[in-house]
Amino acid sequence: MKRYRCIVKGKVQGVWYRREVSEMAREAGFTGFVRNLPDGTVEVVVDTAEERLEIFKQFLLKGSPMSIVTEIECQEIPLDTPFTTFEVVR
Repeated sequence: MKRYRCIVKGKVQGVWYRREVSEMAREAGFTGFVRNLPDGTVEVVVDTAEERLEIFKQFLLKGSPMSIVTEIECQEIPLDTPFTTFEVVR
């Protein structure tokens, strides 16, 4: 298990993006969180096996019906206490 921090750019705030991503992630068994950042991007942190990261990135790309994702940047970060759920953080 690894932890990844992804920054999602595009039209991703005010379009139900966080809710849609969190629902898809929970249904697929991912754990972590999603939150808006002040610069208009969305931060997503997920605990997943490396081979499942591409599946998760497809959820980020899909987003909500009104979102438009232009870029996703993910990097591995240290894994401390594992998450138990996938949440929307405010």
